[in-house]
Amino acid sequence: MQQGLDFGRVEALVAGVDEVGRGPLCGAVVTAAVILDPGRPIHGLNDSKKLSEARREALFEEIREKALAWCIARAEVEEIDRLNILQATLLAMQRAVEGLAVTPRLALIDGNRCPPLAVPCAPVVKGDAQVPAIAAASILAKVARDREMLALDAIYPGYGLARHKGYPTAMHLEALARLGPTAIHRRSFAPVRELLEAGPGICTPSDVLLS
Repeated sequence: MQQGLDFGRVEALVAGVDEVGRGPLCGAVVTAAVILDPGRPIHGLNDSKKLSEARREALFEEIREKALAWCIARAEVEEIDRLNILQATLLAMQRAVEGLAVTPRLALIDGNRCPPLAVPCAPVVKGDAQVPAIAAASILAKVARDREMLALDAIYPGYGLARHKGYPTAMHLEALARLGPTAIHRRSFAPVRELLEAGPGICTPSDVLLS
């Protein structure tokens, strides 16, 4: 059984920051910042990828209830295409930290880069598997983005968004080739860009329903 990270490693007023959605071909990149309360333990925190969907959903609610502060933020498809995915991710992380109701004394960022912040920050490679606050942020971001992709699946049926969450799986690439890119697809990503250069343009929800 997965025991999760040691909550005893939680430090006061330290925010954990993580992202979900850098690799998909569509949808926003979603980030979260969380300041955990050392006095209100949350058992089973871990990298969101190591948890079942049911466990993530349960922890999502518990984190929002028990954390001292949390914020879910995003960068939209248009920003990803304009800035590039790295800069859009850093922007979304900045928004998450700035959206916290409590100012952290330190922000620990999953990965090897920090966004520009008004508070001290430090990167932590594979931080979601080491730092409880980053693990909590990864869970909030993952659940929020997954829920959004489920909603988009109803608007853009046929692409399999509920299954692959926008990642470039064989199913997604086949649907893209057959139906064409939509308004939620990232035009700066090579598979989408190449189809737009060769094809008739953007596919609308009504186009998908009629196909």
